[in-house]
Amino acid sequence: MKSLYLLNVKVWYIPLKHIIITTNILADHLDLGVKGEKLAQNHLRAQQYEVLEINWRFQKAEIDIIAYDGEVLAFVEVKTRTTDKWGKPEESISPKKQALIADAASQYMELIKHEWEVRFDVISIIIPKYGPHRLHHHKDAFFPGW
Repeated sequence: MKSLYLLNVKVWYIPLKHIIITTNILADHLDLGVKGEKLAQNHLRAQQYEVLEINWRFQKAEIDIIAYDGEVLAFVEVKTRTTDKWGKPEESISPKKQALIADAASQYMELIKHEWEVRFDVISIIIPKYGPHRLHHHKDAFFPGW
């Protein structure tokens, strides 16, 4: 059986003249990520953070949210899952990902001439198929070895 993606729809070719079309799982995954990022933004604003940037990119890195918590510049990684059956969302942030975030953060700090306190946070969100979501804000979740 061969498959390919056409316009974000996966199409399987089966020898018996049947074509089965399903929605792209990746699209569902991206929708979940967008929902999580919106929940995280709302959470931060409710905590009186000043959100400066959403999905700020530098080279291969993307910082989900950059915000001021008072005078502290917070770089926030948002991890969203439908379940924690295979581990907590925040556990999926590898040292390599942390290094990419740190490099991007350094560039952003240079860009805005920020020279005081910074923090690397993680907002972990579980959005189950049924029931309310669970959000955990981990302040100072990691500190890269600059």
